[in-house]
Amino acid sequence: MPISTDRALWAWLALALLAWVGLPWYALSEGSGLVQVHQVFAAPETGSGLAQALLFGRAWLWGVPAALLVAGVGLLLPPGRRQGAWLMAGGLLGLVGVLGSGFLVGARGWAFESFNVFWGELASRQGGMGWGGSVTLGALLVLAAFGAARRGAFRGDLFTSATVWVCGSLLLMFVAFPVLKALSAAVLSEDGGWAPALLWERIASERNFGLACLSGGTRCGVAWNTLFMGLLTATSTTVLGTFMALMAERGGHRRTAPAFNVLALLPIITPPFVVGLGLILLFGRAGLVNQFLEYAFGITPTRWFYGWFGVWVAQTFAFTPVAFLIMRGVVQGIAPSLEEAAQTLRADRWQTFRTVTLPLIKPGLANAFLVGFIESMADFGNPIVVGAQFSVLSTEIFFAIVGAQYDQGRAASLAWVLTGFALAVFAAQRWLLHKQQFTTVSGKGEAGVPPPLPTGVSRVVHGVALPWMAFTLAVYALAFVGGFVHTWGRDYSLSFKHFITAFALDWGPFGLVWAGTAWSSFFTTIKLAAIAAPLTAGLGLLIAWLMARTEFRGRGLFEFSALLAFAIPGTVLGVSYILAFNVPPFELTGTAMIIVLCFMFRNLPVGVRAGTAAFKQLDRSLDEASLMLRAGSLRTLRHVLLPLLKPALVAALIYSFVRAITTVSAVIFLVTAENELATTYIIGRVGNGDYGVALAYCTVLILLMSLAIALIQWLVGQRRLGRRAIALPADRTAAAVPSTSA
Repeated sequence: MPISTDRALWAWLALALLAWVGLPWYALSEGSGLVQVHQVFAAPETGSGLAQALLFGRAWLWGVPAALLVAGVGLLLPPGRRQGAWLMAGGLLGLVGVLGSGFLVGARGWAFESFNVFWGELASRQGGMGWGGSVTLGALLVLAAFGAARRGAFRGDLFTSATVWVCGSLLLMFVAFPVLKALSAAVLSEDGGWAPALLWERIASERNFGLACLSGGTRCGVAWNTLFMGLLTATSTTVLGTFMALMAERGGHRRTAPAFNVLALLPIITPPFVVGLGLILLFGRAGLVNQFLEYAFGITPTRWFYGWFGVWVAQTFAFTPVAFLIMRGVVQGIAPSLEEAAQTLRADRWQTFRTVTLPLIKPGLANAFLVGFIESMADFGNPIVVGAQFSVLSTEIFFAIVGAQYDQGRAASLAWVLTGFALAVFAAQRWLLHKQQFTTVSGKGEAGVPPPLPTGVSRVVHGVALPWMAFTLAVYALAFVGGFVHTWGRDYSLSFKHFITAFALDWGPFGLVWAGTAWSSFFTTIKLAAIAAPLTAGLGLLIAWLMARTEFRGRGLFEFSALLAFAIPGTVLGVSYILAFNVPPFELTGTAMIIVLCFMFRNLPVGVRAGTAAFKQLDRSLDEASLMLRAGSLRTLRHVLLPLLKPALVAALIYSFVRAITTVSAVIFLVTAENELATTYIIGRVGNGDYGVALAYCTVLILLMSLAIALIQWLVGQRRLGRRAIALPADRTAAAVPSTSA
């Protein structure tokens, strides 16, 4: 009987067997299992899968070698459908055995009380999977994927099959599973029993949907507050972003393009608290405006700015540049020939703007509104800083989890409401734009010049956008200066005490001492962001390659799962991770790994979108030429496509690194004393009223992210597309031969 010579299949089978025999199966409470490989037969805590099954009473782990034996039989067969059937059977058998036992047996024995009644209590228990369990699970998954390819799926391509199975499993495990787990908690009683009636009771409570404010009361329900703030912020950011885009592209301000670019980047590279803190320095009780009113008119300073108005202003500042980026690209894409055609038909500039330009930017308006709405609902930093008694869903979820009440059911019900709002607006956007065509860029060349704005429109745009831009720069300037003054509101003398408090360095008897209070959170943030960024970019581009170049069953569901993290607010994702990964088989709560995973899958949609857009620019003939030369999918992706994807790679790396440093809503529930992040440190300082240290820390982070962006661009490089001339023999006419280099 011939033996398969495919080394990849044997390598994955050997990896699964070695992990089961030689790596600690369960996660250790302290330290890494990789440094405990010499003790895999010494104790239950460090035991490998073989040791757990043979010595420590966990007989259910014998299913792994049985599954590997089935897969090994398949490898003895010649490549084909029979071999694929054996490989799939072995891989799936092992997956079901490992995951089934992981979900059924936990730290207290059987996970379900009914099992104790029928089978009796277990003598052995188990914790979350460690290196041994995780590596074995991954290898079994790849073997099952190889089996599917051998049976004819994905045209027999092993790499494509494994990529689809692995990426799909990651999306299922770290996006769909935790979200469903969190939402299901809303129908569980306090003792863990199934109680569907509780869902409506928790959602329809007076605290969520009360309308006391309409009948003379002081408060409305937090759901109405969130919806009101989302619609208000989305409207203001869309209007201001559109005005700024029109002024940048149609207002005759080409020389000021760098200023617009800087303004667009500011909210991306700044922590989410900077705008709120800058507004406090301006409008807070000790702010410049209140001090001036007291000095000039004797008006006693109050906290008038705090509440819904302050949250709205802060969110408008923070998210308008995002709307500007969206709308600027849309305005740039309008073909001038369309507007010139309208003017040729004797339409004046106002009629052209109203009947041609505005309808063509409708998709951009819908996208900007959707992004503004979702960002507002997911925003945690601004409501916690300037919201005062104005509660929204993100802050309510936070206090339901980390407050004295610790009500997981309420947090899950609020997550239902928040997710429902986001998906409703997403569906409304798709419905409004359904079956409408907005094509403005075709394969034909465009040589027209965009017409200027109508006089009235230009005056309105400049009258609103210019003051707003000046106001924005003033707020950021105040936030920057706030870290360099002694005490805002009382002593404006230059001082570096806030930087010293946060980032002091001392020299002790054993060398350099990181004495500042912020160093621990600073190093932790940089380390975790540096780990998450390349993983996010790589996984995003891989998923984009699958969606752009591969056809398979379930592709629509696959794409929906990949982009689901964008529609799910960060607060909901953070709650989901807490509820899903605090018990076996994936016990990650309290570790740095869960923060890295949250960074990855929260920012994954950006990498997917950037990669998808980049792949659409690459002709499929590049792939086909490589495949015709007998290069596999992996080699084609690595040597042909990846060098042409550098712009998308840079965008994904920069965004994922910056957002990992500045995010707060998704990770506020996941941090611990050992893994404190920069944003949670800043929240603590703001809560104590120590704005100077918070602003000093923000300044350091802005400088750090600016350097990181430059470093990423330098390391990745730029895509170079051009033509090279080659020397031909003297008896021939020299000619330039086009080629593409990357």
